[in-house]
Amino acid sequence: MTYCIALLLDEGLVFASDTRTNAGVDQVATFPKMNVFEVTGERVITLLTAGNLAITQSVISRLREAVKNDSGKHLHNATSLFEVASLVGSELRAVFEHDAEHLKNHNTDFNASILLGGQIKGEKPRLFNIYSAGNFIESCAETPYFQIGETKYGKPIVDRVVRYNSEMMDVVKCVLISFDSTIRSNVSVAAPIDLLLYRTDSFHANCKQRITETDAYYTTVRKGWAEGLKQVFHELPSPDWC
Repeated sequence: MTYCIALLLDEGLVFASDTRTNAGVDQVATFPKMNVFEVTGERVITLLTAGNLAITQSVISRLREAVKNDSGKHLHNATSLFEVASLVGSELRAVFEHDAEHLKNHNTDFNASILLGGQIKGEKPRLFNIYSAGNFIESCAETPYFQIGETKYGKPIVDRVVRYNSEMMDVVKCVLISFDSTIRSNVSVAAPIDLLLYRTDSFHANCKQRITETDAYYTTVRKGWAEGLKQVFHELPSPDWC
């Protein structure tokens, strides 16, 4: 299990993902789920992955091989984010054709989800949610974020706080609270958290952080949120039914 969130804002894009891939009783594993494809000054494309790690690794490897070999259309020469989303969907379908039957024989589902966002020169930043079947949807100002993985614990705070015109640093606070809520309720999600901020028309992924459990700012946000919730809770009036 994992938790990833990507948000489209007037200022740009915010991406965040945890790094836990296994939380068994005697085995805890960590692996990054954020992948960045960048041509400085021309494009920044970020993918967050959830689901079967072998499937998503295969997709990312195929995308990187296409860039390396400069063969046909790939993430460094596609002309729009829509075309990039189509390429990612095609690679998901290719991996499905190769692996799905073998997975089925081992009673394993073909499970993969990818959040794709970024900006290519000539168009505005865009954000897509790509499903296992390779089809996808695009976000908009009315629905400015997507989540994949273990989404239910971190969703309420995002729904209450985030809007398309929200300030980016307020969104970062909200995202960290969203992760804290998820981590407290599900052992399969854990820090470090990979965080990437992309500002519109910068065409450079120059603000990337890996946030650990002991990060000073993350600790301050977690503590302040927990204490604030308790204070507000105690200030609420009690029912007078009986």
